[in-house]
Amino acid sequence: MTTPPQPGAGAPVCFRHHDRETRIKCNRCGRSACPDCLVDAAVGFHCVECVADARRTTRRATTVAGAEIGTKPLLVPVLIAINVGLFVLTAALASNVFDNQRSDFFFSLAQYNPLIAGGDWWRPLTAGFLHYGPLHVAVNMFSLWVLRDLELLLGRLRFAALYLLSLLGGAAAVYAFGSLGTLAVGASGAIYGLLGGMIVAFVRLKRGKHAVMNIVAVLGVNLVISISIPQISLLAHLGGLIAGALVTGALLYAPPAKRTAYQAGGIALVAVAIIGMFAIRTPQIRDEAQCTARGQQIFCYAPSGSDVFDT
Repeated sequence: MTTPPQPGAGAPVCFRHHDRETRIKCNRCGRSACPDCLVDAAVGFHCVECVADARRTTRRATTVAGAEIGTKPLLVPVLIAINVGLFVLTAALASNVFDNQRSDFFFSLAQYNPLIAGGDWWRPLTAGFLHYGPLHVAVNMFSLWVLRDLELLLGRLRFAALYLLSLLGGAAAVYAFGSLGTLAVGASGAIYGLLGGMIVAFVRLKRGKHAVMNIVAVLGVNLVISISIPQISLLAHLGGLIAGALVTGALLYAPPAKRTAYQAGGIALVAVAIIGMFAIRTPQIRDEAQCTARGQQIFCYAPSGSDVFDT
């Protein structure tokens, strides 16, 4: 067995590889290092440990909302995949792409106010991921993709809060002000929340007319779809728009020194308002109708016991 050659006595060696002689030093810490342990710097070389330490201590650039610059959209593609996946599933269960609501699964997730008041608390959330037909899901997912820059501006966690509260804000508007027998589904409440957020962002960042026209175009497309598909609720659009604008305002106008506290407080206030709308309306709906679901059949009764309607 051959013994590897040892460095000459007193010769400088790499601080990480003691068997390697070197005459090069790190310009930052002054330690000797071999070429494998050095990185080119503006002047001379820096060792890998100094480079790693600089990355940890250097403050990275952020947006006005506090998100790190340089990230890529992640939540938007995930949300699109979930919405499209649920549409494909409901279409398969209904054996009809253009009439995918003909399944018990679709109905079990849709928003129906009397059933929510009766305890189906998940419906306001799950209804936001269902769609009536391919046109409905295509327009909403296209709009979501167009608005993906909001995720980059806000960061993933803040964007998730905006999307969720916009979706629930739309559902709360339908619940509080919609007719008793309304069956509502769609991501439109969340999409309009993002549109409201984008408008607030343009004002905050002082963007030009071209950016505003893009948002107007998306609003126009959604408005056409809203009018052409009777089941889509305009109340959901309005509720989502208001919730999204309020949340984004809290995120973008928070003072940098206390950004996290102000942002969390603004999100919490909008969430409390949405919960309050559900809490106030629930006893009223229970007084008007008590409903149970059997498959796609809904049987509703007034407190007196007389049949109100079935669907």
